Amino acid sequence: MKFMKLKVPAFAIMLFCCSFAAAQDDGYLMELGLGGGGSFYMGDANDRLYRNTNGVFSVIARYNVNSRFALKANLSAAGISGSSKNAFGVIPGDEIKFSRTVYDLGFQVEWGFCGYGMTGWADNHRLAPYGLLGIGMSYVPKPAENDFAANFPIGLGVRFKLSERVNIGLEWSMRFTTTDRLDVGADTSASLENPFLIKGKGIKNKDSYSFTMLYVTFDVFKRPCNCNDEIK
Repeated sequence: MKFMKLKVPAFAIMLFCCSFAAAQDDGYLMELGLGGGGSFYMGDANDRLYRNTNGVFSVIARYNVNSRFALKANLSAAGISGSSKNAFGVIPGDEIKFSRTVYDLGFQVEWGFCGYGMTGWADNHRLAPYGLLGIGMSYVPKPAENDFAANFPIGLGVRFKLSERVNIGLEWSMRFTTTDRLDVGADTSASLENPFLIKGKGIKNKDSYSFTMLYVTFDVFKRPCNCNDEIK
């Protein structure tokens, strides 16, 4: 009888643990995928969103902490371009143009506005918007001098669980850099670096660029159920 009295609570605890794990930990730990879309530059040679849009390609890895928080890494290559005709003010002299490729290695924290996952588990939704904030590194090689800079991405996105292991998403982000040399072209004698001779601290008067991407990711590494360990 004592054995039965102990067995029933233990069985109830096991069911509770398994249901809790299913609600909280159902799904997969990571996502791996690819993204592509448009990129544009903002700085001394452009003052309008999506002007001189180029292409961007990205490799994405996301670690899902839970259904509402994730850690993401990206490695991206994007085109940026501009012209002094599109400057914030009138730049004296002949038109100056530039066109370069920026390589972006970034790390972001994503927080969902609702739980994301297959419906039927806790409060998960197959369609879920999210915000992101992070830090990264920008590398811009020749034709001008090689340039390294830190960047600080901020953005919004939405993702949809197409099936149990396939996700699609749309994401927009602006990456604020610590350099004013993204818009230096091959002709360094005619530079767009600080053309108005206005010095600023921090990210003031620095260049930035933006990604708008559609991506597809695949879930890997099934979350284990630790319910048996809970009652040992």
